[in-house]
Amino acid sequence: MNKCPINGFSIDKSDWTKVLFGDVVFEPKESVKDPVNENIEHVVGLEHIDSEDIYLRRSASIEENTTFSKKFVIGDVLFGRRRAYLKKAAQAAFDGICSGDITVMRAREALLPELLPFIVNNEKFFDYAITHSAGGLSPRVKFKDLSNYELSLPARDLQEEISKLLWAGEDLIQKLLCVRNKLHFTKEALFKEAIYEFSEELADFGHLASKHPVVKLGDALDTLQYGISESLDEVGEIPVLRMNNVQEGYLDVSDLKYYSANENEVDNFILNKGDILFNRTNSFDLVGKTCLFCEEGKYSFASYLIRLVTKKHLLDPDYLNFYMNSNVGLAKIRKYRTPGVSQSNINAQSLRNLVLPLPDIDFQKELMGKIKKIRENEIRVTENIVDTESLQRTIISQVF
Repeated sequence: MNKCPINGFSIDKSDWTKVLFGDVVFEPKESVKDPVNENIEHVVGLEHIDSEDIYLRRSASIEENTTFSKKFVIGDVLFGRRRAYLKKAAQAAFDGICSGDITVMRAREALLPELLPFIVNNEKFFDYAITHSAGGLSPRVKFKDLSNYELSLPARDLQEEISKLLWAGEDLIQKLLCVRNKLHFTKEALFKEAIYEFSEELADFGHLASKHPVVKLGDALDTLQYGISESLDEVGEIPVLRMNNVQEGYLDVSDLKYYSANENEVDNFILNKGDILFNRTNSFDLVGKTCLFCEEGKYSFASYLIRLVTKKHLLDPDYLNFYMNSNVGLAKIRKYRTPGVSQSNINAQSLRNLVLPLPDIDFQKELMGKIKKIRENEIRVTENIVDTESLQRTIISQVF
């Protein structure tokens, strides 16, 4: 018997019907000649579809110049046929027109329309699309090739039950995302309330004036050091953190390179808990990411990172990390970016000149203690999101 195990129970698929994707889904070929007169308000390009997101959340307005004419309606799935490995497939919640690099998909009578987004947002379907894409730097896949994708479908009443289960999972994920966003904004609001006050006059922080003394970062540091510039390898004793390891506010050690020379040569670049790592070079929009080092064991850091060691009696590392990743702090930091280049840079002297509000150390620690409690809840919610998304992907993959 053909059964599909899902978390301790199974679905009997022995009476499901094997079908081709093209038997239950079609590509409407509707076009719009005059979007304004036809009251079209939304224009969608590939850039408006987020990878692995079932929802179409963004669009451009019809006022912007466009050559797009392909029409879609509410409930259609917009599939990014160019570079299918980006895994872009979202269900439209509004009518509009879209790019020719997007395939519009609509369910036939045999398929419950609410199931189509899940069939398409499936690793198996994406793998099939990637395999059947053609072209060099920008491969594309045609609907006629996707139409040969094979899947099994149950009777209509069971389709409805599966649809309820999957959309309930999506609803839970969206609610968890909303909770996480509120916790994030609560942290920012708490920090801003404690540090700034609104001022109509131009202040150091735009229209936010500091409630506390303002100092240059260099005056509150013991050390400001560029990382090691020696060669890296896949093997070695000392992992070397690089720009991809430094995220906004936290450290990601899932992808590491290693120092391949004598260990003694790296001793001056061994990180200590409480050190701040600053990403001094990256694309114009990404340079300036900062995180707090709190890992166990020996780690070093590469030359495109800068280590900041605070004067502990003046500046709490956790406070500095939060400030540098706050909206106000990050905006201040990125004013020092080298303009007009693909690989932007912020040098050590610019960091020394960065101004920041500096409450007394006890105030900093008390504030960060409150923020830490919110952050712990944020982490727990994130873990729930990851687990729920993983379960959702597993169910979709096993059912379809």
